[in-house]
Amino acid sequence: MPGPHPAVAAARVRVRRALAGLEVDSLVLVACSGGADSLALAAATAFVAPRLGLRAGAVVVDHGLQDGSAEVARTAAGQCRDLGLEPVQVVPAQVEETSSGPEADARSARYAVLRARAEELGAAAVLLGHTLDDQAEQVLLGLVRGSGARSLSGMAPSRRLGPSLRLLRPLLGLTREQTLAACAALDLRPWSDPHNDDPRFTRVRVRQALADLDADLGPGVRQALARSADLLRDDADALEEVTRAAYPGLGEQPWEVTRLQELPRAVRTRLWRAAALAAGSPGTDLTAEHLRAVDSLVTDWDGQGPLHLPGGVRAGRGAQGVWIGSAAPAGPATGHNGT
Repeated sequence: MPGPHPAVAAARVRVRRALAGLEVDSLVLVACSGGADSLALAAATAFVAPRLGLRAGAVVVDHGLQDGSAEVARTAAGQCRDLGLEPVQVVPAQVEETSSGPEADARSARYAVLRARAEELGAAAVLLGHTLDDQAEQVLLGLVRGSGARSLSGMAPSRRLGPSLRLLRPLLGLTREQTLAACAALDLRPWSDPHNDDPRFTRVRVRQALADLDADLGPGVRQALARSADLLRDDADALEEVTRAAYPGLGEQPWEVTRLQELPRAVRTRLWRAAALAAGSPGTDLTAEHLRAVDSLVTDWDGQGPLHLPGGVRAGRGAQGVWIGSAAPAGPATGHNGT
């Protein structure tokens, strides 16, 4: 008897690896939009999870941003049920407009819904259908923006959403062509999002640029970008571990300049980012340029006043050292710091 289609088998192998180690009878939820990537993931999860002693369901998020979105969501939910997933829920999302743009706003709303529903159902993991193509596009966008190692490391295969909840991306090693092939082999009917062809969206333009690179430089560009992301993620993880170890050793703000100067610049910039985020600066708006400006308070300070960071956060240097927050710490606010 012939085995499954190679694309179907590849998706199942990836899902099996991602779910290995979860406790028996745990619930995992597939985030399914009805597109080829998430449908292929739903099918692989429906096959693999019971064989690992796990329960598998799905959440379909209806952003309500397109005509007919409710029908698309119902169709996706129906296909998930036909695959044997249970529970399957369609949940509306409230997308709030911010300065981050429509893509980021929809993503934030989607993740909030997925996390809330997973916690309500007691799920151990939420599975997303991002592929190698998505990873390559993410890295290319980071390169264009001049981002640092963390941004260029792309999307992590696994990260924690809560004390007992993980977000998993099992298909990061599969291409979009493979997920389409898997759906065809399983007679699934993926939805084609018209926004995927709309050049108003940044991700669409990045996708086209990547296709042009493939055509001009030859095949393998996407795989190379994804490999670079894996390598840079290891580097970023190591640097952030050093930063986490250094942070408590600095004590309360303001931080002494002489102690900051002893830290490598790569550690200092991560320290600035961590402190700015803790003070309320939104990570989507905090750029490498902001972090370089904060670092100049250590390396090139001549008495300039506080810097303004996104989210109403400020950074400055006074007689007692460097600080980041909504306001300067109590104490002398001017003067040099023994450097």
